[in-house]
Amino acid sequence: MATEFEDGFPAEKLFNQGYSYTYDDVIFLPHYIDFPTDAVNLSTKLSRNVPLSIPWVSSPMDTVTESYMASAMAALGGIGIIHSNVTPSEQADMIRSVKSRRVPILSSPVFKAPDSRIADEFDSHDVPFVLVTQSGTQKTKLLGYVAKSDWLGLKDKEIKLGEVMHTDANVCVPWDYDLTQIDEKLKEEGRGFVVVEKEGGEVVDAVTKEEVERLKGYPKLGKGTVGSDGRWMVGAAIGTRESDKERLEQLVKAGVDVIVLDSSQGNSVYQVEMIKYVKQAYPELDVVGGNVVTMSQAQNLIKAGVDGLRVGMGSGSICTTQEVCAVGRGQATAVYKVSSIASQSGIPVIADGGISFSGHIVKALVLGASTVMMGSFLAGSTEAPGAYEYDEKKKCRVKKYRGMGSLEAMTKGSDQRYLGDTAKLKIAQGVVGAVADKGSVLKLVPYTMQAVKQGFQDLGASSLQSAHDLLRSKTLRLEVRTAAAQVEGGVHGLTSHEKKAF
Repeated sequence: MATEFEDGFPAEKLFNQGYSYTYDDVIFLPHYIDFPTDAVNLSTKLSRNVPLSIPWVSSPMDTVTESYMASAMAALGGIGIIHSNVTPSEQADMIRSVKSRRVPILSSPVFKAPDSRIADEFDSHDVPFVLVTQSGTQKTKLLGYVAKSDWLGLKDKEIKLGEVMHTDANVCVPWDYDLTQIDEKLKEEGRGFVVVEKEGGEVVDAVTKEEVERLKGYPKLGKGTVGSDGRWMVGAAIGTRESDKERLEQLVKAGVDVIVLDSSQGNSVYQVEMIKYVKQAYPELDVVGGNVVTMSQAQNLIKAGVDGLRVGMGSGSICTTQEVCAVGRGQATAVYKVSSIASQSGIPVIADGGISFSGHIVKALVLGASTVMMGSFLAGSTEAPGAYEYDEKKKCRVKKYRGMGSLEAMTKGSDQRYLGDTAKLKIAQGVVGAVADKGSVLKLVPYTMQAVKQGFQDLGASSLQSAHDLLRSKTLRLEVRTAAAQVEGGVHGLTSHEKKAF
């Protein structure tokens, strides 16, 4: 007769011992493999009615998610949440920008009116061409374009753009052209760029041949996260003040697909009332509540009517809430506890913060999250807002990355997130820093997702649902890692090394 034995701990036992564990504190024991890595399906839901192909969400931070990041996330099958540290109209314009694209391009064309002078434009802008529109802005009909090569051959530098512009209609393509169609158009016309237009002639953007070649060099994109209208899906953050109801109205008109209530401590009367307002005013619009870290917090927001929960308090790399306010929870414990109660009501959980490696993503998802939301992991990428600077000490390019609780971000309005917008004294709950250039998320995300799939394979889980089932059935086992075990689990014992994820 075989001797029964127990190896490791079930999650229920491990997380009920009074300790607050981070991702690095715990490790999963491997299970049985009976499928290939490519059989792992990571499709999931952000909220009740927002499906995603990959469990990846970019954080609503002003150094992480604006229109370029949100476009890239949608193209990959995830979703971006546009930050609210701008005016309502600016945030709505970012939503419209994402909605009017089907290729995640990076372009900032110069728009001018037909009576602008050649000399003024090309002397002050290092650009290959200027797009001429009726009003000189992006929001009116395209009349033509002037290339720098045209200007170089002119003797009269005071001539107006309208007198020398090209009016070739073949330079334009519809907004819903994909990368292959745009590439074919560029080759067919033998030109260096095309102009993307909405219905009615309004300009969306210009796509250069160089940008198309850049995108072709990354892993192939699928359909992406597309709504019933055939447009990319995108979310937006709002606060819980009365003025946010007006902001919400503008975002809905712009076509936002999901609203995230942005608060560091979401279990408040302000958020409960805003949840009820959103669900009453816009019943078809999903609203994500949070942030929460306890079961009772989660239960209050579930009762109020949320469609998703955002979990994490003080776990972000630039967040100082736990040390400043002595409030929060280790992220592994928080995700497991909140997911345990949320799953009973069918509410998806977003694990927000604490992600540094692909292994952290595996842990967050297996512990019960439906998606992971990341800030620092995506900051510094090509698609993140801001310009690159060169760090002489690190010998690399960097971009600014700041917490929404930093004093710098608070001066632009993010103090509302910490219920401090009416306070006379501002107390920082975040810092300002910099992160190294990570390249494009269009390459970073697919390679990281492959690593996550390998983690799921080692655990014998072919999907998120199967991972959650294995955890709750006590089939998957965990252990707490000592400090020495954590050192052993990383690179050690070398005089030097170079670490590349892919």
